Amino acid sequence: MNTPQNPLERSEVTFRFLAEPAAVNFGGKVHGGSLMKWIDEVAYACAATWSGRYCVTVSVGNIRFRRPILVGNLVELRARIVATGRTSMHIHVSVHAGDPKWGELRQTTDCLMVFVAVDESNHPVGVPSFEPKTDEQKALAKYAMDVKAALDAIVELKPENVTN
Repeated sequence: MNTPQNPLERSEVTFRFLAEPAAVNFGGKVHGGSLMKWIDEVAYACAATWSGRYCVTVSVGNIRFRRPILVGNLVELRARIVATGRTSMHIHVSVHAGDPKWGELRQTTDCLMVFVAVDESNHPVGVPSFEPKTDEQKALAKYAMDVKAALDAIVELKPENVTN
């Protein structure tokens, strides 16, 4: 396996594959649960590559299903580090799909995920800092922090008498 050593090259992971019939729901489209599994897998690969550690999912935010994925579509999932904390990594995942014969993939889904790197005892450990350089990276970093703030505010709205 040829693992990139440059930190900028380690900040992004792309998966590509064909959507198979096993992933189909009753409506004949790829099941949302299958897509969410793929999103978690590509985001984990990105987090583990960036941190060099086993990582755990902390949150998934602002997932949007824009259009369906059909069986036989070429599916491309792109996960990118957009911000880091001391032990956390904010990852933007975009999903594109389309008929491989047409050569054009259209966005179907995107979301933000947060992972934390952990040691062998499952205690959080530090991760390398990510510094956005391009305008796009800076915009995604701001978006990630805005979504985090919104999710934190939503957690505060939860009534105390609701069971966890």
